[in-house]
Amino acid sequence: MGAGKIAAGLHIVATPIGAARDITLRSLDILAGADMLAAEDTRNTRRLMDIHGIKLGDRRLVAYHDHNGAKVRPHIIEALQGGASVAYVSDAGTPMVADPGFDLSRAVIAEGLPVFAAPGASAVLAALCVSGQPTDRFFFAGFAPNKSSARKRFLMEFEAVPSTLVFYESPKRILASLRDMIAVYGAERAVSVCRELTKKFEEVLRGSLQEVLEQVEAKESIKGEIVVVLGPPVEKEVSEEDIDAALVAALKKMRVKDAAGDVAAKFNLPRKEVYARALDLDKS
Repeated sequence: MGAGKIAAGLHIVATPIGAARDITLRSLDILAGADMLAAEDTRNTRRLMDIHGIKLGDRRLVAYHDHNGAKVRPHIIEALQGGASVAYVSDAGTPMVADPGFDLSRAVIAEGLPVFAAPGASAVLAALCVSGQPTDRFFFAGFAPNKSSARKRFLMEFEAVPSTLVFYESPKRILASLRDMIAVYGAERAVSVCRELTKKFEEVLRGSLQEVLEQVEAKESIKGEIVVVLGPPVEKEVSEEDIDAALVAALKKMRVKDAAGDVAAKFNLPRKEVYARALDLDKS
């Protein structure tokens, strides 16, 4: 295929997360016309280029990943400083999202060199589209830690985030991850587990955390890349008894002002009203 002159600079190119045809025409033009290509896995990139009839020719295709980034970055920046166009692609999806390309992009920007984005496939957005969870606000949390204790601490950081949460997970850890989510968020919170997105065996499991855990447990095996889309926390009506109990417990450990602030934040209530109630309880 033919391609016009590609502007000098680093081009961040989104690649398919499954179906090879999930790539934009502009991305193909950049892959065909860039002076140099950098890829997280050169084998995957060569395969994608072969599928779409793009010849590498005498152009350089260099591996760029977590293990060699510090060594390869200077060579890429040198090429850019010489006026070259460089296309960077990750294994799948949009580079910079849970991807080693972040350090490369930041280094290029620090040198005052141009960075362009060729948008396209993204596992985060694809999962949100099919999850059935609210999409007006979402928070991408990436990969959780491997060990259960660290994973629970990690999950607790997002406990009060009032939006849909999106996580990446591996098939080896999905059961343990769902169990830890139940421990932190409760069994009734809505979730969608999206697997093999845009591929032949695409599957989405929907329900409460407990229901989806049982569906996953019933399977003989789980394969493929997984995106977990957790619905936002359901707001519960707070009674005066709940507020008083929380204030009494807080007043045993802190001053009235601090206790009121802590409880107001916990229940998302006006600080002034909670402070007035805390004063009454402190006097009594």
